Amino acid sequence: MAAGENYRERQEEDGQERTRPADLPRLWHVTLSVSGEEADLREVRRALEQLAHDHPFLLTSRYAVDHAEIRYWEEARDLHDAAAVALRLWGEHRQTAGLPPWEIVGLEVIDRQTYHLRIAEGYGPAPATPVGVHPY
Repeated sequence: MAAGENYRERQEEDGQERTRPADLPRLWHVTLSVSGEEADLREVRRALEQLAHDHPFLLTSRYAVDHAEIRYWEEARDLHDAAAVALRLWGEHRQTAGLPPWEIVGLEVIDRQTYHLRIAEGYGPAPATPVGVHPY
């Protein structure tokens, strides 16, 4: 193995090149969209609140009777790992949180730098505020 092979080059905001170990976790912004048959709105809210309790990194959820969107930060080694965790989230918590039997219909996973760049340029997902569970 060549020296430095376990490190990735990265351009910082100040233009300086820096290195970091390739296997260190990074933060990824995840937006997970689910939908399905109509469910009782109060039950959807209660289930999402339970999910937020079970998954402490949950930032915000928006919901309606037949769909929901969950946004949160995930710490993972790479996009592949963050996406894999996100794709398991709804199914793994369906029983414990009482989530509706909806299917995942959308997934976006972007790194922290891309998220902040989008916000600074005025496009992309709006900042996840207010934090919590809210109706559409």
